[in-house]
Amino acid sequence: MSDGSRVRAARRRVTLDGQLVTYWEREALRLEALAAASRWGWLARGHRRKADRARQQAARFEAREHARTPDASPPEAEPS
Repeated sequence: MSDGSRVRAARRRVTLDGQLVTYWEREALRLEALAAASRWGWLARGHRRKADRARQQAARFEAREHARTPDASPPEAEPS
C-alpha cells in the first residue's frame, strides 16, 4: 500500500463506521495469513472462520456507512 492510498483511505473513512470497515478488513487479511501459515488443519479452519466473521462485520459497517450517505456512490475499485 502506498502512502497516497493511505491518505486517500483516511479521508474516505471519517466516521466510526468507516474506520471499523477498515479495521475488520485488515483483521480478515491478518487471520487469512495466520491460516495460511498454520501447521494444523483445525487451527487453520478456526482462523478462516474468524476471518469470515471479520468480513461479515466489515460488510455490516459498510452498509451502515452507505446508509448514512444515501446520495454517495459506492467506492470506486482501484485499478489492478
